[in-house]
Amino acid sequence: QVQLVESGGGLVQAGGSLRLSCAASGTMFRISAMGWYRQAPGKQRELVAVISISDIINYADSVKGRFTISRDVAKNTVSLQMNSLKPEDTAIYYCNAERSTPRFTFWGQGTQVTVSS
Repeated sequence: QVQLVESGGGLVQAGGSLRLSCAASGTMFRISAMGWYRQAPGKQRELVAVISISDIINYADSVKGRFTISRDVAKNTVSLQMNSLKPEDTAIYYCNAERSTPRFTFWGQGTQVTVSS
């Protein structure tokens, strides 16, 4: 089992910045990637950014150039630096971890990000 705890959400004005962090604990063996997803009211959960154990990174087109994902292997943490925030970035942000074998996805409890215009 893997436990994920997010922190760093909050309320910010448009154009501002926030940094989300996710602390992972438990059996990290065979975790192949960690990332961030978000879900806005009335919408499906969507990928924001993901980083693999080989440091391959993918971003949603909507956040490219504004968000940066990073990880600290020693501390089992993954962070999301969010700059130039827009009201449409408002959502609950979830940390996730993908286990390769057996295949399973772990989720954190989520942290609210609200961007005011």
